Amino acid sequence: MKPAPVSRRHFLHAALAGGAVSQSSVIAADTPTVKAGQFAEPGRDIPLANDADVIVCGAGPAGVTAAITAARAGARVRLFEWRGCLGGVWTAGLLGYFLDFNKPGFAKELRDKLDERGARANSTSTSRFCYDPEALKLLLEELCVEAGVKFQYHTRVSAAFREGRQLTTIVTESKSGREAWRAPVFIDTTGDGDLGVQAGCGFEIGEAANCPCQPMSLNALLMVKDAEALREFIRFGTPKPGENTDGEKKDRIKDAIVGTGHYPSYASPTLWHVSGNLVFAMMNHEYGIKPWDAAEITAATVRARGEMNKMVNGLRALGGPWEGIQIVATAEQIGVRDGRRIKGRYTVLQDDLAQGVRHEDAVTRVTFGIDVHALSADHNKKHAIMPKPIKMKPYDIPLRALIAQDVDGLMMAGRCISGDFISHSSYRVTGNAVAMGEAAGVTAAIAALSKRAPHEVAWSESEAKLKAMGQR
Repeated sequence: MKPAPVSRRHFLHAALAGGAVSQSSVIAADTPTVKAGQFAEPGRDIPLANDADVIVCGAGPAGVTAAITAARAGARVRLFEWRGCLGGVWTAGLLGYFLDFNKPGFAKELRDKLDERGARANSTSTSRFCYDPEALKLLLEELCVEAGVKFQYHTRVSAAFREGRQLTTIVTESKSGREAWRAPVFIDTTGDGDLGVQAGCGFEIGEAANCPCQPMSLNALLMVKDAEALREFIRFGTPKPGENTDGEKKDRIKDAIVGTGHYPSYASPTLWHVSGNLVFAMMNHEYGIKPWDAAEITAATVRARGEMNKMVNGLRALGGPWEGIQIVATAEQIGVRDGRRIKGRYTVLQDDLAQGVRHEDAVTRVTFGIDVHALSADHNKKHAIMPKPIKMKPYDIPLRALIAQDVDGLMMAGRCISGDFISHSSYRVTGNAVAMGEAAGVTAAIAALSKRAPHEVAWSESEAKLKAMGQR
């Protein structure tokens, strides 16, 4: 059944409804205590809301899916996002490309709705394709409103509190100040496991306890004078007969950039066609950056934006088909591949990929291969993508990998689920994030509404609910 149209007035009312709590949460504190590089923050009361069954932190591909699915399953849902739009890496991060997306449920719904709006790049593939990021922002907002999700932008989770093993309360920071929120079930879809670590969960990062991590990339939208004239460099959704391969296109872009006197920090720079003369660009890497270090991420973003401009300016100076190429926008947020992986009740391992493991509580089957980008600038000059340690077979992600081991009432979805370095490089793409978000959302809703913990809900029950909702 096609949903009723949503008026802008209704949209704004629904998005802001139940607007949280009092805006007078900024309270003058007593004189603080400062000693030896430490600041003792004075205690104070802050507004508390207790109006949600499920709270989702992070509105990227996994989070927005989890929130919508939980709301459709009957839960009262709050969704918090620190940027100014839904979609995370898809929109604010200008990712440009959907991968491992040939899945049922919400993934298929998104494909169909993007097609209805002419917002999916011309492609015969249902698994890999480009999209219009602005159209996707609007679509996700409308879907959240229709489902009854109460979402709030410019709001970051800053603390979490437990009663014994049970996560009960989070604190957020925003223009409204510090606010507290209670719910029976929470979902960490921050990408970097921010909520999980604040709640006291164990985690892993990169290849070892302190990295090395996969590099970050700052993507961009570019305008070219004539996309067709750059076909030997640009990946189009539907290639022409005899067209050069994607790998050859990357090599030609790299050679062109090297011809300007600059060796790119990502040795497989890529351009994807969006529509008309608009293209996505992924052409840089920032190495060894920890995703929780704001100073490091800031410096990496500045370097990446500078390099992106340098490369585009250099290509434009070459003239010919590159004449007139310019940056329309760089991403609001640098793209993070490798964040915290929160310890769950099952850990997806490299051996699972080698064996093509199946699970009774499988929430999705991953088909995307191992994809470890160069871990250093030196590696990048030898191979932009690291050699694969094993031959991968399609494998399952079980619901248990989405349920925190150290804390009750907490689930994860997206790239912060429980897995090792190699498996993470495969399941981290957004088609799998959406499938995980669906599973976490419906399981969280069932748990909250039946007064159970997520680990007490069988996947068969969640799957049956998804089928009843038409999402399977």
